[in-house]
Amino acid sequence: MRYFKQRMEIVEMFRKLDELGLTVGRSGNISLRAPDDPKIFLITPSGLVKRKLNPEDILIVDSDLEILEGERNPSVESPTHFAIYEKRPEVRAIIHTHSIHATAFAVVHKPIPPILEETVYLIGGEVKVAAFAQAGSDKLAKNVINALENKKAVLLANHGIISCGITLEDAFEVLQCVERTAKVYILARLIGKPTLIPEDVINIEKELYEINNFPFNEK
Repeated sequence: MRYFKQRMEIVEMFRKLDELGLTVGRSGNISLRAPDDPKIFLITPSGLVKRKLNPEDILIVDSDLEILEGERNPSVESPTHFAIYEKRPEVRAIIHTHSIHATAFAVVHKPIPPILEETVYLIGGEVKVAAFAQAGSDKLAKNVINALENKKAVLLANHGIISCGITLEDAFEVLQCVERTAKVYILARLIGKPTLIPEDVINIEKELYEINNFPFNEK
């Protein structure tokens, strides 16, 4: 079986997401770039309970969504995954979930502001909301690219969250950070008015984000 290690990473990640309450049932999807070919991808199938996935359920596809290995249909969100991979060559892993607190922001079409330092140096700053479009559509893929910019996370209006990273663990850390920031903000609103991080600190943290994620960029 090709890419058995990567298939197992996806299977185990979904079990972890389920245990942590970051996904449920058939919702969500994960993809990876193949380790030996940036134009080949591994992606979860559509319609299955994700915590019950097995390695053979994970599909291998190319950038045209041609199935190279696997018997099931690839995730309906594949166009959005591939749009991100095409736009962001440094991205090698993508996680999409419907986690509760982040999705609450997506439902009210409100971005998650930078109230915690890690929101900036792990994600790149404010997590914006991609304008609503039908799940799996090319329009949604375009909206996601526009809202994601050079950051590692984006909200999908009335839908959920996408996180991305240079590894699957990186994308998972980003996902956890977004969900934690969203939860802290919601709780803080019950106490008073949340205060954003000072602009000068945000600028410093953004530089750290750029250095860690785009080390070859010219300044």
